[in-house]
Amino acid sequence: MKDNVSLEELKELVNGLNFAEKVDRSLRLISEAYQEYGDRLVVANSLGKDSVAVWHLAKRVSPKIRGFIVTTRYKPRETVEFMKQEVARYPELQVFRNDAPIPDELYRSDPDRCCDILKVKPVQWAIEKMNVDCWVTGLRCTEGRTRTDYREIEERDKGLIKLNPILLWQEREVWQYLALYSVPVNPLYAKGYRSLGCLPCTRITNDGDERAGRWVGTSKCGGECGIHTRPLKTASTT
Repeated sequence: MKDNVSLEELKELVNGLNFAEKVDRSLRLISEAYQEYGDRLVVANSLGKDSVAVWHLAKRVSPKIRGFIVTTRYKPRETVEFMKQEVARYPELQVFRNDAPIPDELYRSDPDRCCDILKVKPVQWAIEKMNVDCWVTGLRCTEGRTRTDYREIEERDKGLIKLNPILLWQEREVWQYLALYSVPVNPLYAKGYRSLGCLPCTRITNDGDERAGRWVGTSKCGGECGIHTRPLKTASTT
């Protein structure tokens, strides 16, 4: 797959396309990728609103599409329960978790290392064990300051395509889609959260930045866990 759309053109499309056009574009991107990669295309499902929207879009393309979930020992009870419901509904969702021992409250002393161990490493395992050549994410360029330079089709790891089919969607359009199709969502949104992560590192805020509640009080505040910035396909991911 190739992406010939420039970053400037993508920015114009964010406001230039209407909701229906964005949905059609997302479905086309997933469909073209699935035609090319087949079972080697897998959806990453974080159990957040964006991921469940992408999962629903992917299932409209083909019910055979597989997915994976990465969970951690610090996930909120609501997220764990929602995960169990989703896996029961979709057995083709595989769950990956790293239970390796780590220092107490590593999320405070070294949040980057904590995320590397508990989030990035299981994604590497998923890519390896599920034989993935194309992984599909719910990343959006309007979501926060760290997500403005992504493309709809990327190859940040050689031999691994990352597809971001709702990159152009606004937050309100995600909720519009979920409402139109009655897609179940994580109950934490009803409590006021806008971006979901591990319990100790996620807050409800009044900030206009959608991801402002992530890693509050650390150098990672509003940033990334590393899944979208670290190498995922390496010579050895074990």
